[in-house]
Amino acid sequence: MEPLSANFELLNASRPTSIPLFSRRFSWLNRGISKKSSVSLSCGSYNHNHNHHQAVKTEGPRQQSSGHDLVQSITKGFLGFAAAATALASVCADSPAFAESLTVAFPASRAQEVNTVQRTLVEAWGLIRETFVDPTFNHQDWDLKLQQTMVEMFPLNSADAAYGKIRGMLSTLGDPFTRIISPKEYQSFRIGSDGNLQGVGLFINVEPKTGHLVVLSCLEGTPAARAGIHEGDELIEINGQRLDGVDGEAAAQMLRGQAGTSVTVKLHTGNDSGRGSSTKEVKLPRELIRLSSISSTVIPHRTPDGRLTKTGYVKLSTFSQTAATDMENTIQEMENQGVQSYILDLRNNPGGLVKAGLDVAKIWLDGTETLVNTVDRDGHMSPINMINGHAVTHDPLVVLVNEGSASASEILAGALHDNGRAILVGHKTFGKGKIQSVTELHDGFALFITVAKYLSPALHDIDQVGIIPDVQCTTDMLNSSPKETLMKDKSSVLLLEADSCIMVAEHELDIQESKGTVS
Repeated sequence: MEPLSANFELLNASRPTSIPLFSRRFSWLNRGISKKSSVSLSCGSYNHNHNHHQAVKTEGPRQQSSGHDLVQSITKGFLGFAAAATALASVCADSPAFAESLTVAFPASRAQEVNTVQRTLVEAWGLIRETFVDPTFNHQDWDLKLQQTMVEMFPLNSADAAYGKIRGMLSTLGDPFTRIISPKEYQSFRIGSDGNLQGVGLFINVEPKTGHLVVLSCLEGTPAARAGIHEGDELIEINGQRLDGVDGEAAAQMLRGQAGTSVTVKLHTGNDSGRGSSTKEVKLPRELIRLSSISSTVIPHRTPDGRLTKTGYVKLSTFSQTAATDMENTIQEMENQGVQSYILDLRNNPGGLVKAGLDVAKIWLDGTETLVNTVDRDGHMSPINMINGHAVTHDPLVVLVNEGSASASEILAGALHDNGRAILVGHKTFGKGKIQSVTELHDGFALFITVAKYLSPALHDIDQVGIIPDVQCTTDMLNSSPKETLMKDKSSVLLLEADSCIMVAEHELDIQESKGTVS
């Protein structure tokens, strides 16, 4: 059984807050999926001409000759760009089968780095035009918005300023979840969602007081753990490069790399006084490391009638690609240990992959239950149902939620609650009832787009409302011992027994058992 332990961000990686639901190929874009993209995309080829206009080109088998007439009608001047963009959108959106080569001109910046961002602008604009959940684009002319943003971007000299214009364009949609992130942020997102990384297995962070990079912990069985690196060790160098002033993310990038390669780290170990301290240098092989979003333990529980039972406590920290498999393996192992009831802790779980949330729900449900309802940009609602589901266990279940439970956490909580499978304990959830797709763009940036809304199986609207639990609990620690003493104690059960919400959950399980409730 995996021991319950604190969850740290691996190599200072940020947690995902948006949710890819499905992949989609856009008929008017001609480049397929590449690298890490979860959605196929392209804005064609881009070339300079002598008038410094950028060309956006889509190609395919020639089926209609009218495309040439349309291209000839587009002027090469900047004032013709709006008409050109609108014509492109009209032909491609209204006639998906239209495959004639089509070129649209717009003024290309003489600053190469800004010119690259211009391509990203068109790429992002087109994806949003095709998939954004609000077809009115927050009651604005989206084609005109492209022209305006291009005008604002044209005189700029830096990529950062140009990306700022894209962010400004996205902000006009009135949806904070539709956004663009940098390649580094996207890599961290991928690590969180994939559940795997290639590296050495270190949890690191910058110590606020000293500014030094220190080891929070090592993943068991990884190269860092085998090399004897311990919590509190200070990283001094990576591959001979001093780490003075280097932040955690930059150091993480240096530690990561292709499996089979190696990285050399120099560390200061021991206490600050110098007694027993030393400096050592170790060469660490990089390996494929599987991250688990599950931590668990078995809580001995005495029922009101005096019987000693076992409650399985499972904390799910994020919905990665491996979440459902890890969950099923954990529950099966607990069943083999004679666990008779369960507490699923989704507190402070910000979400992740929608599919992972639905797959976790299937572990607890039978039959053809509705897991969630999606609503597309045209207002059409579609239920997502199980097909001949078979739950791993029918033991009583309580789900813990709070204001940090968002997105896929709310989908899972709603599925289990509305289908009568679980009691919800805790506090009202965050209230994010929107679903995002994520696409890696040509420059390594990633675009998150809200593509749908969702309702719970009982048709409850969660967005900006949240889910109110059946039973509320306080956040107080009931144990009178100081928090520092508790955190130093290695017993995960002791920590859980000091959690008031766990005690409330155990009480609810007792009530279910006394009523003979079996889902």
